Amino acid sequence: MRRLKFLPWRSLIQVSALVTLIVVVLEFLLVLGYEQSSAIRSAIVILSRPPLGLLFPFAVAVGLGALAVLLLERLHQQVSINTSCLWALVLCLALLLLFKSMVPQIPAILVAFNEIQLIGIIVGVFWKGRPYWR
Repeated sequence: MRRLKFLPWRSLIQVSALVTLIVVVLEFLLVLGYEQSSAIRSAIVILSRPPLGLLFPFAVAVGLGALAVLLLERLHQQVSINTSCLWALVLCLALLLLFKSMVPQIPAILVAFNEIQLIGIIVGVFWKGRPYWR
């Protein structure tokens, strides 16, 4: 419990908020593209059908987890990243993406936050954060 107090929560929340903002912007652009372009519409339809419909959300979540670690490395170089920090990053990402999915005005094209995507986020964070496992 004491170790939780000394984690860099502010940096982790900032990175998670930035990743969530990137997701919201991309989903908004996809909605605009879906309405304007038949090519984007057909690509979204193809990505949502099996078998890609099962793999695509997982791959997006892995990418989000890896992006979060990359942003943490680049934007907060003073943060000492370790396993506890990576788990806290997963928690921050999960909470902010869960909050995003609860807001009905924000479309859920890329991230609809479920168990598969949570596992993907964990895989992405720990895959990109492999050098920091201690």
